[in-house]
Amino acid sequence: MAAPPRKNVPGKRSWARRCALQALYQWQLTDQEPRLIANQFLADEDLGKADPDYFRELLHQVPAQLAAIDAALSPFLDRPMSQVDPVERAILRIGGYELMQQPGTAYRIIINEAVELAKIFGAEQGHRFVNGVLDKVARAVRPVEFATRS
Repeated sequence: MAAPPRKNVPGKRSWARRCALQALYQWQLTDQEPRLIANQFLADEDLGKADPDYFRELLHQVPAQLAAIDAALSPFLDRPMSQVDPVERAILRIGGYELMQQPGTAYRIIINEAVELAKIFGAEQGHRFVNGVLDKVARAVRPVEFATRS
C-alpha cells in the first residue's frame, strides 16, 4: 500500500524559523533580552512543531552576531537597515545568519525559507526584496556553492 500523499507541512526547522522570526521581531521592537523572550515563547507558544534548540540558536545568535550579519546584508540593501520593514529586517537577519553560520544547509533552502516567511508575514512584495538581498549575500558568502552549481 502506497503512503498517502504528504501535505505541505513545514518541518521542525521551518517552525523554528517561524517562531524565531516572531521572537526577533519582538526583540527589535522592545529591546527585551533574548533569554526572556525565549522563556516566554517556550512557555506560551506552541513550539511542539518546532526544533526548540534551533529556535534558541537563532534567537540568541542573531542578536549576538548582529554587527557581522548587518555588515553582510548592508551592501545589498537599497536603504539603511534601520529603514527596512521590521518583519523583513528580522527575516533578512535570520537568512543572513544561516548563510554565514549554517554551511550544512544549502543556500537555496535558506533563501526559500526566508521567502516563504516574507510571503506569510511581510509586506505585499516583501518576498521579492528578501529574495534579491539574500541571493546576493549567498553569492558573496558562499562562492564555492555557486561555483559548483554552474
